Amino acid sequence: MRIEAGAAPRPQPSPRVLAVASLSVALAVALFVPPIAQWPEYHDFADRRAWLGIPRFADVVSNLPFTLVGAMGLVWLARHGDRALLDPREQAAWRAFFGGLVVLGPASAYYHLGPNNFGLMLDRLAMSVVFMAWLAVQLGERLGPRLGLRALPWLQALGAGAVLYWYGSELAGRGDLRAWGYVQFWPVLLVLWLVWRAPPRYSRGADIPLVYACYAVALLVEWLDHEIYATTAELVSGHTLKHLAAALGAYLAYRMLRLRRPLI
Repeated sequence: MRIEAGAAPRPQPSPRVLAVASLSVALAVALFVPPIAQWPEYHDFADRRAWLGIPRFADVVSNLPFTLVGAMGLVWLARHGDRALLDPREQAAWRAFFGGLVVLGPASAYYHLGPNNFGLMLDRLAMSVVFMAWLAVQLGERLGPRLGLRALPWLQALGAGAVLYWYGSELAGRGDLRAWGYVQFWPVLLVLWLVWRAPPRYSRGADIPLVYACYAVALLVEWLDHEIYATTAELVSGHTLKHLAAALGAYLAYRMLRLRRPLI
């Protein structure tokens, strides 16, 4: 690692400390946050226009960039992964990340053809693969490839379990989004903390906050779905922009992987 003369490296966070802290947050959510039901109007998206025989055309087709970015990432890894990554074990999490994006495109498109909880469950399963793989990538690159590889299947199981728990709670008539919210936002905080505290093994670490900035914009325009649709004279909806902003974040992650250089 490149360190300026006279500078001392920051101490690396302990994986055990991270595990305890993460479990403590999960326990706090379970104990102190009441169950959060999926609001009934969630599936009521603003843009319902059909085109070329495809219902809700804009919301459906705007998922295509996810699959394109995922395919680009998998092709790049196949061609350059052995040379670009310091440890071959790091490829597993990156492949899961880009593979999740490939699946996310059609899964989300299927959901938007006829929005319902089953389609949303498929959409969120694909999203959980991407979120957890991204976390495993950062754990491996900041705390060691062995940790990232060992954490990957457990994180994937956690993500899938949270989505299935939510779906099961909806079927039982007592919808509970707490586990899904934990899986969606906990990795964001943990990765940003790792960026701040753990020494990097690659350059372009500043690209990571940009990825999350795109995700924050995606959440914002999703919340303003109907307002944006009305403001733009029904030209584009907030939900369509959400897909594009999130796909841009995925592309920035791919671009970071391509352009960065090892610091060791």
